[in-house]
Amino acid sequence: MYKHRPRIIPTLLLSNQNLVKTINFKNPNYLGDPINAVKIFNEEGVDELSILDIEASKQGRGPDIEYLKSITSEAFMPLSYGGGITKIEQIRELFHIGFEKIVINSALYSNPQLITEAAKIAGNQSVVVSIDVKKNFFGTFTTYSNCGTKNTKNDPVDVVRKAAALGAGEIFLQSIDRDGKMTGYDDALVKKVSSAVNIPVIACSGAGSVSDLEKVIYEDNAHAAAAGSLFVYFGKKKAVLINFPTEKELEEAKVYR
Repeated sequence: MYKHRPRIIPTLLLSNQNLVKTINFKNPNYLGDPINAVKIFNEEGVDELSILDIEASKQGRGPDIEYLKSITSEAFMPLSYGGGITKIEQIRELFHIGFEKIVINSALYSNPQLITEAAKIAGNQSVVVSIDVKKNFFGTFTTYSNCGTKNTKNDPVDVVRKAAALGAGEIFLQSIDRDGKMTGYDDALVKKVSSAVNIPVIACSGAGSVSDLEKVIYEDNAHAAAAGSLFVYFGKKKAVLINFPTEKELEEAKVYR
């Protein structure tokens, strides 16, 4: 029995019903069928799976409910979904088809009360706010919306505090600069945000090894570690291979203690 077992969360990016992976939130690389990936992660026994539609907000549309049903019908682990969520009716529908959590990003800036409404109907623990952060020319962290395309000119600490006050139960923290690079999490960013709020912070973007997961949790104080490339690529040439570390690998890397 482990004294501490943090959540390790694969993050799958959807683009027009395809599984893709980006670098710096750009140039999505086609990887295959998302449902096949979900089936493999079922077999690997992952703690939780995050599904993010990177085109929904940019295309001005809501969640593709019918397609998402085909994903939830195959998943045996808790699921979260983000992408194009702008209305409370969409949130009700997502919970109805089997998602345990919803992830809100752009609506935090355009319709912040949606977070409060969602928390009222589902509980704070089911509402995740995603914060996309990039360093500006002067090295200052700034948040972006609409899948990294719109500079909000807000400091991430101010944004996460606002999200928590509105009723968010978790923060999903992404670094645009580290996305897809596999060079490690942005330690300074994770520490800064984790220390600013009392709700769990899920660190994402940059994981290149299992040791990166250990570092972001125990040194940067993230509550959970999410990753994309680490779980969909294999080797220096980045061959596409859906994978997840074994219990033994996570124990040896001291992710599980």
